[in-house]
Amino acid sequence: MNNPVIFCDFDGTVTEKDNIIAIMNRFAPEGWEELKEGVLNRSISIREGVGKMFSLLPVSLKEEIIEFALDHARIRSGFQEFLDFTKEEGIPVYIVSGGIDFFLEPIINKFGPFAGVYCNGSDFSQTTIKIEWPNSCDDQCSNDCGCCKPSIMRKLVQSDTYKIVIGDSVTDLEAAKQADYVFARDYLKIKCEEWAIPHTPFETFYDCIEALKTKTGVRG
Repeated sequence: MNNPVIFCDFDGTVTEKDNIIAIMNRFAPEGWEELKEGVLNRSISIREGVGKMFSLLPVSLKEEIIEFALDHARIRSGFQEFLDFTKEEGIPVYIVSGGIDFFLEPIINKFGPFAGVYCNGSDFSQTTIKIEWPNSCDDQCSNDCGCCKPSIMRKLVQSDTYKIVIGDSVTDLEAAKQADYVFARDYLKIKCEEWAIPHTPFETFYDCIEALKTKTGVRG
């Protein structure tokens, strides 16, 4: 395994639960559940669904949402130890997330180091929250991803990069297809099995450390 680079999801992967769903459940704007189902069954794009969900929330809730996210986000066991291990081994870790900067960054800022953090942006200048998309799809992706993980990967990797994706959900499917190897849980694990994508199931980041040790030949 030469030149490994890790692309790690955030919601439901670094955190134990999806923060967008938790926020929507807590503040419960009318109509959000239909949008969620549309994203999950892929009848609407992630970009359209997430954008419309947050447009249901007034900007006055910003600080309350941040406080809620900080109070309720549970970090998956072993995450900082995983980052320490990858640093020791010289393996870059990028966070690639369909989450939103205004609540993701306060949660993740206490961890690191990261090679980079990629997520969606936010605009609070209007009456409702507007989501911005600084990491939209490139000309090789037509899925209207919002934060397009395959496009980010293509931008960052070299021809000899060994691409490892860590994730759990529908937002990680296209990235997993491009990966050389996947650490998967939940829905993504099911799809990796279905599509015969090389992967290791995981529940904690300690599992990911052990799997990396196996692949890199590191003892410890």
